[in-house]
Amino acid sequence: MLRRVDRVQAVVADRQATATAFRRLLDAEVVRDDRLQLLSARRTVLRLGSSEVELLEPDGSGMAAEFLSQTKGGLFAAGFATADIAQLRTHLQGRGVSVAEEGAQLFLSPQQLGLPGLQTAISTDREQAAVGLVRCLYEVTLLVQDFSSVVNESAATFSLDPAYFVPIRSEEYGYEGALTLFHPHRLDRIEVITPYDPAKTMGRFFAKRGPSLYMCYCEADDLTAIRNRLREHAPGAWTGPGDGTAPDNIFIHPTALGGMMLGVSRTTFAWTWSGHPERVTPNASS
Repeated sequence: MLRRVDRVQAVVADRQATATAFRRLLDAEVVRDDRLQLLSARRTVLRLGSSEVELLEPDGSGMAAEFLSQTKGGLFAAGFATADIAQLRTHLQGRGVSVAEEGAQLFLSPQQLGLPGLQTAISTDREQAAVGLVRCLYEVTLLVQDFSSVVNESAATFSLDPAYFVPIRSEEYGYEGALTLFHPHRLDRIEVITPYDPAKTMGRFFAKRGPSLYMCYCEADDLTAIRNRLREHAPGAWTGPGDGTAPDNIFIHPTALGGMMLGVSRTTFAWTWSGHPERVTPNASS
């Protein structure tokens, strides 16, 4: 039922300043400004490639204000697109999930979904031209205590086919879990993982926050251009190869983007760890 990761929501203290950072670093464009009554927040929507980033600035008591108070801001919700939002609503209600709606979107809390840490906004899928230096979002990372049970529940909740899922483990970052690919030929997925090394960054984050969204990932054709922007405007707020040919992977730190960590991989490169390394196209700059 889920077609793709089409957006993320971030709670920020200053949406104008954060929007400026997204424009400066990634050539994102402001689409609209409005207000979400459900979250008691003013919203600035940015186009990031063919995806969107919703910046939420609290303007009253509610979920956004509570999140900002507890975390100082950052990635708040994962956004998924579906072909038939009415069908998905019916499916969820049939599983006993209460659904909140506003402005043609469904909003689901971790408590409603029974999926620890997964705040979700669901929209109707629509084609839109990519803008800026990024192609699209394709992944959100969810940290949980027991990835296997959450993966199984995610499959049932969203009618995902476990045959497409890919196990993942990283000694470098200290985690294991699974990529719940929505489709066998696309990268869109929830990365559901359990940190096992409390000394590493992800383990420390999990010890502090518990089940929660950790970061998101997007693809870009030209990471050299993004690296140049980061060198100029956020020199201490990114990780990746600093010299040489165009990099395959970059991490933009939360301090650069209003508290949200964003990974950027070269187009197709994420298939390296997503079950089909044969789909990776060569780096033209190598």
